[in-house]
Amino acid sequence: MGAGFGTHEPNEGVTYLVMALYIAAFSLFIYGLMGLTGPKTAVRGNWIAAVGMGLAVAATLLFVWNQGAVAEAGGHGRDDVPAINWILIAIGLIVGVALGIPPALKTKMTAMPQLVALFNGVGGGTVALIAWAEFIETDGFKEFHGVEPASPMVVGSLIAAVIGSISFWGSLVAFTKLQEIMPKGLEKFSVGNAKLFQLANIILLIVSLGLAVFMGVKAASGDGSAVWWMVGLLIAAGVMGLFVVLPIGGADMPVVISLLNAMTGLSAAAAGIALDNTALIVAGMIVGASGSILTNLMAKAMNRSIPAIVFGSFGAGPDGAAGGPAGAAGGPVKATSAADAAIQMAYANQVIVVPGYGLAVAQAQHAVKEMAALLEAKGVEVKYAIHPVAGRMPGHMNVLLAEADVAYDAMKEMDDINGEFSRTDVAIVIGANDVTNPAARNDPSSPIHGMPILNVDEARSVIVLKRGMSSGYAGIENPLFFGERTSMLFGDAKKSVDSVIEELKAL
Repeated sequence: MGAGFGTHEPNEGVTYLVMALYIAAFSLFIYGLMGLTGPKTAVRGNWIAAVGMGLAVAATLLFVWNQGAVAEAGGHGRDDVPAINWILIAIGLIVGVALGIPPALKTKMTAMPQLVALFNGVGGGTVALIAWAEFIETDGFKEFHGVEPASPMVVGSLIAAVIGSISFWGSLVAFTKLQEIMPKGLEKFSVGNAKLFQLANIILLIVSLGLAVFMGVKAASGDGSAVWWMVGLLIAAGVMGLFVVLPIGGADMPVVISLLNAMTGLSAAAAGIALDNTALIVAGMIVGASGSILTNLMAKAMNRSIPAIVFGSFGAGPDGAAGGPAGAAGGPVKATSAADAAIQMAYANQVIVVPGYGLAVAQAQHAVKEMAALLEAKGVEVKYAIHPVAGRMPGHMNVLLAEADVAYDAMKEMDDINGEFSRTDVAIVIGANDVTNPAARNDPSSPIHGMPILNVDEARSVIVLKRGMSSGYAGIENPLFFGERTSMLFGDAKKSVDSVIEELKAL
């Protein structure tokens, strides 16, 4: 099996090969991440990063084989490695593939946010389980791979357990909210009493952190009850994850998903430190750093701090800061028809489409693309205005429109498109609410005052596609709907766009 195994030492050639594979994997991770910065290179970047992860997995298996061979030879490598159960490893890989591929292939783009939340939670839960497994294998951290219980490796394992558990349970709450399977009573109570939960969360965080530190110290002490302290540590972290995410409203969900993703990455990096696994450290830090940057950028796009998002939601219920019932202070609205909307857009020089979550729910992206093609055939310039937090996850609208083959150059970010609304003939808002609310700019008493929005109200004419006059996910009334230049086209977004398409074809 090689000269190295004859002396009960790891084969140096295999060790160098493992190191080379890890370096190649890290390089592909970074290069793939660079590709994700633009829609044109995103698919390629994703594949490159996936190849890097494949190399990292192969390198890890090769390392395990090398160490296992040493153990079978009756000696020790760098660590005291027991015989490797390749059957369990194979079963784990098969189960992971069987559970991961079908949802990724079959999930509709409208349900992608909750799939991302679920997959992210699985990652955090896996890290927590790894920490638990290491605790059991090392007999309660008494001999953590030959180092003292107070070493950075033990601390890294405990941190991985805490953050991984928080990410797992928090992501489950986000999933149930997005999938709309959370019990209505619990949803209404938690979000409707946001102020109560805001105070409770701060207290809970302080108490839970104190308990986590105390239980972590006890778990690493190696006494007879250490296992129960470790269980208590995981439970305390799980409670933190549940109750921190529970009162957060849907308008903040893109930021929350990004934050939980960053936490999962950091937990993986901590587990990598505990296991002395370079692949986990590098991959975890890449995810943690990029997720943290994205979370910060999205929070700035909402003009809110991350603590304000985590410890208090706005406008989500009776105790929230939302305005009154929809329509109470706005006055009458002007309804329009598909024929009138088609005429306005057909004779416009420029039309800006503003997509929101309602477009995703109605699966109207392909119909919108067809409508835009008809307008462009008539000489109308069509652009798409994308708000950073439109939808339920980062980049949600970009993904939906790309699925419908909308040209990347036609998708404009908020800062690039806002200056064009004032010279736009028609802005058509499809399912967007909070990101077009002029109260964020004009009403100092509004809970979202100061949040950057799309300047839809500056267009010469605004057509809003909605089912009814209900407020958005943030629970805040939108004065745009009652503006003098605004007309409402009521109904399902896809059916409404289909009707407009038929009218455009008749012109």
